[in-house]
This record gives sequence, C-alpha cells and structure tokens, in this order.
Amino acid sequence: IILTLAALDKLINILCAKGFEVIGPVLRDGVIVVDRINGISDLPKGVVDHQEAGSYSTKREESERLFAFTVGPQSCKHYLRPPVQTLWKSKRLEDKSLEIYPAASEVKRLAFFGIRSCELHAMIIQDKVFMGKEFVDEDYKKRRENIFIVALNCTRAGNTCFCTSMNTGPKVSFGFDLALTEVCSPEEHFFVAEVGSLTAEELIREISHRVASLEEVAAAERLVAAAANEMGRSLETKNIRNTLCNNLEHPRWEAVAERCLSCTNCTMVCPTCFCSSVDDISSLSGNEASRVQKWDSCFSQQFSYIHGGTIRCSVKSRYRQWLTHKFATWIDQFGTSGCVGCGRCITWCPVGIDVTEEIAAIRES
Repeated sequence: IILTLAALDKLINILCAKGFEVIGPVLRDGVIVVDRINGISDLPKGVVDHQEAGSYSTKREESERLFAFTVGPQSCKHYLRPPVQTLWKSKRLEDKSLEIYPAASEVKRLAFFGIRSCELHAMIIQDKVFMGKEFVDEDYKKRRENIFIVALNCTRAGNTCFCTSMNTGPKVSFGFDLALTEVCSPEEHFFVAEVGSLTAEELIREISHRVASLEEVAAAERLVAAAANEMGRSLETKNIRNTLCNNLEHPRWEAVAERCLSCTNCTMVCPTCFCSSVDDISSLSGNEASRVQKWDSCFSQQFSYIHGGTIRCSVKSRYRQWLTHKFATWIDQFGTSGCVGCGRCITWCPVGIDVTEEIAAIRES
C-alpha cells in the first residue's frame, strides 16, 4: 500500500491516542538519537549522517527525505533493557524482621518508529538471551510483549555498515507490524508500506491509503537494492567460528590491544551486547537496602573479578574475549552470530578499530 506524509503523521497520532509512547529518531546535539516523537515534524528531515571508523557527523541538506541517515549510537536495547534497573528492595520492620519485595517495574506500551532491519535482528538475538526456554527475564518479556514496530527499509548504507555480510539487511524481512520504504524525488514523496500483523491492519483502516502500483513497488525495491550494493564494509563469515577459536594466540590480538583503550564504547552502542553487573546498596541507617542491575562490559577489568582476582587482566585478553564471543562462541550459545553488521562499534570506537579489518587480518594469515 501507499502512505502519504499526512497519513504517516496520522499513524503516529493514532498510536499516541491508543496509549503508545512512540519512539523514533530525532536530531539532538548533532547526533541521531531515539526519543519520544509526536509527529513527523519531530523527525530529522533532510539530515544526512557521515560515518567512518572513529568518526561521526551530520549535516542538513536541501531534501524532503525524513530518513536520509542510517543509525545513530542508540538502539531499542535502551528501552527493552534499561541501563539501570532496581531488582528488589528490602526493609527492616519494627519487630526486626526483614521484608523483601521486588521493585515495581513500569511497563509502557512502546511503538518503535523507523527502526532498521539490523536492529530487528538484534531484538531477535536478545530475545534468545532473555526469553530462552530455560531462563526468562520477566521484565524484558513484559516490555517485549508491549511493543509495536514500524520498521524502515534502508535506502542508503553507511560507510561502516556491513549488514549484507551478516544477512541482516538492508531489507526488513520479519518481526515488524508495519514496514516502510521511503521514495522521495522532486516530483513525488511517499512510503511503500507492507503490513505484517493484524494490529497494523486494523490501524491502516483508520488511515487514508491506496494500493501500490507495480511501478511504485519496483521503485522501492530498486532503492533497497542500491543500499545493499553500497555497503561501506564487508565481512567474510564462512567458517568464522573456527577461524577465531583456532587462533587465540594470534599476534593480531596483541597488535589491536596496543590501540584499544578498553573504554567500553563498542559494547555500549552494540544492540546485542548484554553484559551487566549487580550492586547492593544500603541506607545509612541500615534499615533499607536494594539490589540494582546496571549495564556493564567485558572490556572492564573489574567485570572478570572472581574470588579475589581478575581473570582477564590484559587489554589483549578482554578484546579477544569480546570479539570471539560476538562472532564465534555466541553461535555455540544461541545458534546465531552476535553481530548484526550495524557498524556502530566501528564508528564509535575513539581510535577507529574496525572489527571487519581485525577478523580479515586473522583470516588472511
């Protein structure tokens, strides 16, 4: 079907009216971030981003495109699994007994607007981590079950993107309620939309739309195909697990460690990384306490502290742990790679370390 700009704006209004908090891309301090939006006027119209290893910038062009950019440092992980959350609280009562109760967890109805195929794949990967058959994170599950997804097919690839190598984009193939492709030219501006759920089908009935012509569908497909052909990076994934696991003493690990700052940026921006730590906090009176879970990183030296010692003391060992888990042993745990090719770890690394370059170096030698 075809949606106009007015129809898209109405879609956001309807979602808000139905109690959804609509989360979409906005421009803030020169960076594309995700935050609450109330209409298409909040979207970064005409904003284009430029990304390279260790480099990110945006500029506004004379364009009517609402989605001329790729992805910023934030992903939906921020909303599905908050960076800081209280797990439980305890209180000492007057009779000296101890009352322990779970912390109240607010679950909002969220509508993710304009998320890309790589991010949808990241959600599915995190679903396996937090909603697996044996262990289930109930808070994550509640949040995950209360979302509506308006996905966006990429019509432009970033210089650090390599989703085609990971088979995660640029076209959205599953997991959405509604998928959009923006078609914008001096003559016309519209969105080719694909309905992926009964909920979306009901919403579309409330919005002005028409059936897409074969030419319009073909135009949208050409734009997505062009994005697939202009990927800034590529990665050979054949036999990647054994390539990494059989080269744990490769000299490349030491070489990359000389550059790595162990700053944790790559894991913070990664849409699939899930490391966390737990802090116990007590009041000065000693009558109240709580347990708080926070995002953490395997790049932190303290993260591998066990029984009086740190297991991974060197930057080399921590970088090797991260890369081999992401691209190799993740497959053993969850049946897929832990990488979706979004390129965030390359862009937001202060020293521009490129995972595709590091893996290629190990493979070639």
